[in-house]
Amino acid sequence: MTALPADRRDDYPALHDTFRWNVPDEFNLAEVCLGRWARDRATMLRIAVYTEHEDGRRGAHTYAYLQAEANRLSRALRNLGVRRGDRVAIVMPQRIETVIAGMAVYQLGAVAMPLSMLFGPEALSYRIDHSETRVAIVDETSIDNLLAARPECPTLATVIGVGDAQGRGDLDWDTLLAAQLPSFTAEITKADDAAVLIYTSGTTGPPKGALLPHRALIGNLTGFVCSQNWYPQDHDVFWSPADWAWTGGLWDALMPALYFGKPIVGYQGRFTAERAFELLERYRVTNTFLFPTALKQMMKACPEPSARYNLRLRAIMSAGEAVGETVFSWCRDALGIVVNEMFGQTEMNYIVGNCTAQHDGERLGWPARPGSMGRPYPGHRVAVIDEDGAPCAPGVDGEVAVCTTDIHGHPDPVFFLGYWKNEAATLNKYVERDGLRWCRTGDLARMDADGYLWYQGRADDVFKSSGYRIGPSEIENCLLKHPAVSNCAVVPSPDPERGAIVKAFIVLTPSVERSAERDAALIAELQQHVRGQLAPYEYPKAIEFIDQLPMTTTGKIQRRVLRLLEEERAGKR
Repeated sequence: MTALPADRRDDYPALHDTFRWNVPDEFNLAEVCLGRWARDRATMLRIAVYTEHEDGRRGAHTYAYLQAEANRLSRALRNLGVRRGDRVAIVMPQRIETVIAGMAVYQLGAVAMPLSMLFGPEALSYRIDHSETRVAIVDETSIDNLLAARPECPTLATVIGVGDAQGRGDLDWDTLLAAQLPSFTAEITKADDAAVLIYTSGTTGPPKGALLPHRALIGNLTGFVCSQNWYPQDHDVFWSPADWAWTGGLWDALMPALYFGKPIVGYQGRFTAERAFELLERYRVTNTFLFPTALKQMMKACPEPSARYNLRLRAIMSAGEAVGETVFSWCRDALGIVVNEMFGQTEMNYIVGNCTAQHDGERLGWPARPGSMGRPYPGHRVAVIDEDGAPCAPGVDGEVAVCTTDIHGHPDPVFFLGYWKNEAATLNKYVERDGLRWCRTGDLARMDADGYLWYQGRADDVFKSSGYRIGPSEIENCLLKHPAVSNCAVVPSPDPERGAIVKAFIVLTPSVERSAERDAALIAELQQHVRGQLAPYEYPKAIEFIDQLPMTTTGKIQRRVLRLLEEERAGKR
């Protein structure tokens, strides 16, 4: 058989068909991400984490240091009464204590509950109370909100202050650890034992706590290796602005980088495009995970980064929203990298994506198709299903679903254990058909004849206008191609005649001059821009310029907020 040219090589069938999972009976996140590296004389002094604060402070921390500090904290937590299965909240940004706290909890056999430093008192109190958390570890970014939430959290027995929050909790981190020996005998955990509790933001109802087992990391690894272009390689350094309190930062960056014994950069500060380029250059970052929103900001701020920065990037993974052809082309042309889109959820992460590695001039993996979220990663069986759970024909929109077993009939380790104290929601997440159990994602896509998936949006983001079914992604991508558009979101706006019209909320680039007359002309120009490229019913009949879009803490656009705003306005009209 004649080999395909380098730019057309497709290793996907062989990779996907021959892959087999190997999940040991006993498995612990702290052991595989820290312990084994800290014990080995060849790796114990290797840098595990670089840290940098926006005020200029920097640090470099070895595996041996992390292990000693984690041992001290494990001892202290045990003395505070934390036992196997108990929940410990970690409310801190990308700082070294966040890593240490997680490892200490894992080796105790307890459950780490990472919480975003952006959460207010109400969000914190709901999660801490609902999870019956015993201990919270918090720094200056969140101590005020946590103390305000504490009266609603009867199970929260101890608050440990970190950094500038010391002196404001029940115990201080520095004093607590200084009183402990740097040795600890870790608990032996099963691969199926609970390790992490992450509350999903959800689109309806209160947040749901997804309980993740230690083995879930194994299920992430095929996607991580592929999307990072055959990670690890010599001299690999990882960085991502994704918050370590979320699935994207924890499972897609921090834990897999440490699992492979490679350094990761933690930056504590506000994301800006300029700082992102500086960090990539300063730490010689080779691999990164950047949300499409971040890539859009970087593209607009620095269209030609090679003229200003000496970058060593060899892989970019992106997830959370569709990248779109505009950003895809910029990454390819300006950064010299074909961005690997990835799709996953907290409940079952890193399941679909691309891989465009190069080795000795030869392209490996499978060719990315601009606009596609990729194919199922090795070890995962993915389908697009209809409302009854039946597979959709190629090219037909449906809901993305993941089978609990791989193509060989073996259990897929990527799945969560269930929603915390919500058995009904857990059962509703699954559908059974023809002897197979599928986990629904709530995301819509279509699959082509070659197995590539094309994202159409959240099920609750798709709407009808004059009888036409409309998804926001294609319209948003088209708008983003216009030089005046920095970011945008498309939602339905209630209309008595059509049911709904297409409305676009647009963030303009800073260079655009504003006035009533210019705005009117620009709206007409943008409408014509879309009308000339998409179907006539897809162009935004209403456009509103906005300073910033509502975003989740994980970088996703909150279209639901804008949709509800339009419904409220329509009600008043």
